[in-house]
Amino acid sequence: MIEIFTTGGTIDKVYFDANSEFEIGDSLITELLAESNIRDGFSVTGLMRMDSLEMTDEDREAVRVAVSRSSAEQVLITHGTDTMPDTARALLPVSGKTIVLTGAMQPARMRRSDAVFNIGFAWAALTLLPHGVYIAMNGEVFEAGSVRKNLKAQRFERT
Repeated sequence: MIEIFTTGGTIDKVYFDANSEFEIGDSLITELLAESNIRDGFSVTGLMRMDSLEMTDEDREAVRVAVSRSSAEQVLITHGTDTMPDTARALLPVSGKTIVLTGAMQPARMRRSDAVFNIGFAWAALTLLPHGVYIAMNGEVFEAGSVRKNLKAQRFERT
């Protein structure tokens, strides 16, 4: 059984009207998995609903504790892309598990989002990778501690 923790981020953002900004809504993870034809073999726990730029070290510690306490050996975490590398690094002390973080550059509710692809790709990576902490984004897997987000290019790259 794969445990999925949701933390918010762009993947779950909602746009209300022309005068509004994006806000974090309910997670679409179950719908995104269904679009990838994944309907069972997982449980979902919502940890928080926030933009990753608002995450603190205490929030990252809460994610680490939740992952550590999980009985699952495979853990998928949806996360905002801006500080995903920081949370991945904070999870490095967790042993005996395969942990994959993923998210989206565009909200899942938008027509041209990369969310479905990233979730399906992260699921596959999670089932194939050895124990460790990884980021799976846009067709690439990065090891925690050796990845950064290139804000200008809007992609992840090795450091």
